[in-house]
Amino acid sequence: MRFGVKKTARSYRALLLLTCGVAFGGYVGAYMRMPILPLFARSLGADTVLIGAINSSFMMLAGLLCLPMGMMSDRLGRKRLMLGGLLVSAATSVVLAWCRTPGQIMAVYLFSGAGLAAFAPTAMSFVSDISPATHLGRSYGWYTMAIYGGMSMGPALGGLVANLFDLRRVFTISGIFIFLVFGVSLIFLPKREGRRREPEARRAKGAILRELLRNRALLACWLVTLGACFGLGVFITFVPLHASDQGVSVGRIGLIFGTQAIVNALGRIPFGHLSDRVPDRGVLVLAGLLGYSVSIAGTGVSTSLPMFLASAFVMGISMGVAFTAVGALIAEVVPADSRGLAMGGYNTCIYLGMMCSTLVMGFVARSMGFRACFIITALVNAAGACAFTVLFRAFAGRKRALSGA
Repeated sequence: MRFGVKKTARSYRALLLLTCGVAFGGYVGAYMRMPILPLFARSLGADTVLIGAINSSFMMLAGLLCLPMGMMSDRLGRKRLMLGGLLVSAATSVVLAWCRTPGQIMAVYLFSGAGLAAFAPTAMSFVSDISPATHLGRSYGWYTMAIYGGMSMGPALGGLVANLFDLRRVFTISGIFIFLVFGVSLIFLPKREGRRREPEARRAKGAILRELLRNRALLACWLVTLGACFGLGVFITFVPLHASDQGVSVGRIGLIFGTQAIVNALGRIPFGHLSDRVPDRGVLVLAGLLGYSVSIAGTGVSTSLPMFLASAFVMGISMGVAFTAVGALIAEVVPADSRGLAMGGYNTCIYLGMMCSTLVMGFVARSMGFRACFIITALVNAAGACAFTVLFRAFAGRKRALSGA
């Protein structure tokens, strides 16, 4: 029995709602600073390459720590890791407001990566732990809707605060908001949220890791996430600069981010239910990622706010289709006692993909321009979608054979 909680529809819905609320609040606070940070760094003298390096430092630590943090959540319990992640995220947001040089921003933002590494894979594992196998798709639909709802409100709220006050005030308010979410989590998250297993049922960490590294379906999910988040890193880091160069104001840049995230969030529920009903979730992943590639290319050729918004709209739909299916697939293709590690690897791919893109594509943007930067990124994502199809084919065939039997 998971979490020692009675497996009823009512308790499942209550725990899922609580988790969604915590994730929504945490991502609102964290994403308030996302579109503001590149502009803040530029105001302190950072060029395009240095701005990419600042985002890369944050994503590098997050990527390196997600895998061990996911394993820790399997062993130590979910609540501790979630609370620690929120607390670190709140503290670093407040400290960012006091930075005076790009180097200081990089140092502080580096540590904020540890906060996300503790929170993100743990919360995803929590969702899979409390969800019946028949409801994985819709559970991740609701959960990722909460995440992207936070991502939509966060940038819009950050842009509003920046317009009303200044860039520094955004970071202070972000930290306060995340700390309030920490308080709610401390009080209301279950104290014994980790699965109880008898000592003899515990497998060695090395055995679990070796098993996962031989799991081609899981590796396909990790690979496609790495490629997709290569594109997401470019979007988050360089859209504020690209749109600003095209004459889009700070507040309207927040609207671009908000449009992508709102559409993404609203689509998660129907796409989650759809992924529970289709015989092969991999088809949804492929379709979503091909649309995602088109939207990234569209962002690169955008020269006005309506064009940016149209590309963001397509991106939101495509991400909703692909990533809802990917989250459910990972929970489906690994044993229950290694979900934290599998989700840790998933989040490692998210942040390493974003790190590599911001670091490498900063040089591309400086030498070839933002248009070339986005088009090259779109091609990388299209190649990743094709690679996913090849790697995932064997698992999909076995699943169809079993269901036919």
